[in-house]
This record gives sequence, C-alpha cells and structure tokens, in this order.
Amino acid sequence: MNHSPVDGSVREPVEERLRAALAARANAVGPAELRPLRPPTDALRTHRLSLRGTVVGLLALAAVAALVLFTVHGGGSRPAPPAHPPRPGVGTLSPVPSSAPPTPVASPSTPEPDAR
Repeated sequence: MNHSPVDGSVREPVEERLRAALAARANAVGPAELRPLRPPTDALRTHRLSLRGTVVGLLALAAVAALVLFTVHGGGSRPAPPAHPPRPGVGTLSPVPSSAPPTPVASPSTPEPDAR
C-alpha cells in the first residue's frame, strides 16, 4: 500500500509507517464504538461564570489602583500658586488714630541714657 505523494516528492520510511498506522486506527473505529453525544452540564457553565466574574473583578481592581496611583502621584507634581499679600477689602475699616502721643521705641543703635 505505497501511496505516491501528490506533489511528486519522495516520502521517508518513517512517514510511510506513521501514515499506515493512522489509517489503520481510523478504519478500526466504527459507529458502534462511538458514544452518544451528551449536553453540557451546569458545572462547566458555573465554572465559566465564576471565572468571568473573577477576571472582571480583577480588572476593576486594577483600574481603581491605577486611578489612585495617578491621582496621588499627579497631585504632588503641580507647583503651589504664589502667595499674595493680604489686601484690605472694600468693607475693611482702617484703625482709628489714638489721641495719646506715640511712645518712642529704642533701637539697638541708639545709646541708652544713663539712669543716675
């Protein structure tokens, strides 16, 4: 039972033996050896649903972690706005001048009077 290749190439003896063994095995199986087809069970469907839920949960957790990381990391990179001196508002009252004379303040460069 030597089959010649369609493309005209020469086959190796190992390939010929493998083809012969596979053909013999295929011819040995008939309709009596085949079992009837069974519908899928709920256990497989439940396993797929739990696997899908696990994957979706992990993806959601990764998205939240990335959001927190970018929020925390990105918040410190912006410089603080410059400080402005306080300005009196329109409704701010100015201090009332006192009738008492101002008290002199001694400066470090002024010599102190001798108290004799």
